[in-house]
Amino acid sequence: MRLLQTPGFGPRPDRHGGPPDPGRVLRRDAATAALLAAVAVALALTVRADGREPDAIGWVLLLAAHVPAVWRRRAPLAAFLGVAACVVPYHALGYTDSAPVAVSLFMLFTVALTGRPRRSLLIGAGVIGLMLAVKFSRGMAEGAQAVRVSGWIVTVVLFGVYARVHQQYVASVVERAEKAERTREEEARRRVAEERLRVARDLHDLLAHSITLVGVQTSVAAHVLNADPDRLDRAAVAKALDDIADTCRSARGELRATLEVLRANPDESRGPLPGLDGIPELVAAARTAGARVTATLDPVRAQPEVPPAVGAAAYRIVQEALTNAVRHGGPDVSIRVEIRAGEGELRLTVQDDGTGTDAPPTGAGFGLIGMRERARSVLGTLEAGPRDSGGFRVEAALPMAPRGARGTARPATTDAPPTAEPIEERR
Repeated sequence: MRLLQTPGFGPRPDRHGGPPDPGRVLRRDAATAALLAAVAVALALTVRADGREPDAIGWVLLLAAHVPAVWRRRAPLAAFLGVAACVVPYHALGYTDSAPVAVSLFMLFTVALTGRPRRSLLIGAGVIGLMLAVKFSRGMAEGAQAVRVSGWIVTVVLFGVYARVHQQYVASVVERAEKAERTREEEARRRVAEERLRVARDLHDLLAHSITLVGVQTSVAAHVLNADPDRLDRAAVAKALDDIADTCRSARGELRATLEVLRANPDESRGPLPGLDGIPELVAAARTAGARVTATLDPVRAQPEVPPAVGAAAYRIVQEALTNAVRHGGPDVSIRVEIRAGEGELRLTVQDDGTGTDAPPTGAGFGLIGMRERARSVLGTLEAGPRDSGGFRVEAALPMAPRGARGTARPATTDAPPTAEPIEERR
């Protein structure tokens, strides 16, 4: 039979947290039944005022009434009916009434504890009615005494119902607490994953951009040195080296800021996010690397209208697009950057006419994935791909307010995880 599942009453797990041992539970219940039987025998031998001493039939009925109590946890109602089947004829034959009281009340409490309140009240009413019928059949005196005993039966039933309700309440409180703890742990894991994704994205944008510029500027210096050693253009070499030093200092500063965020207290502010005001510096850095950049930056003059999260996303998208254009666009690449604000959204376009073929190996880049995540983080969209006339185009639409006031945009640090395998950053 199925083990009893009532909270706090059924078999408890063992000391190692595993499932309860059915044999051990059965032995405990058998010991309880034996103790109740010993009490019943003592009362039958010592009490003479409420009935006659049991004979052979009486002893058989009295001891047999305690046998079903061994299975009180496995089948409470069946065990109670087994006890009643022995106790009712015992009382009907006029044996000592107090002897089986302990086991009768104990099993009645068990039924009330493990069953629904309505069932428990019906069983209690049935027990009282049967007892009154047997006692009044012997006379009014015994019937009056049975009425007084009925109070104990009502008390036991109500106590069992109360204990059941209390255990269910405690179990629900514990369950809610455990659920809340699991929710907090899941939220903590989610925030850790989001922060790791954000840091990985920031490091990618920072290092890829800076290393690309350093590589291009180093190539310029090497070209100047090798072009005509007899007529060395010292000014051009010095300018190329100064550009490399400036790029390294800028990268070092951004890297230091990122590392400070990682070392800081999680409750502290992350500091100001990069925004549209930093895009002119990106354009200037791309020009320093040798690209011809044409920029139309209308929203840069209207900074308060653009939320910080949207500005940060736009900055990183433009940074990655310029990095890819300088890296893969070939020599003398022409780049056009256009940013416009209107109709509640910020639209940005970065396109080039590059013809370079030094694309990264398939599956090696995360640039396009990072740009799409930046756009999704503010509920925006991004499209990127080769142009029909040659070159590459990146176009993004970033809403500057919740769309249609139907929801609230997620913060910039809450980005959806990548939904596709890493793909090429360029064509």
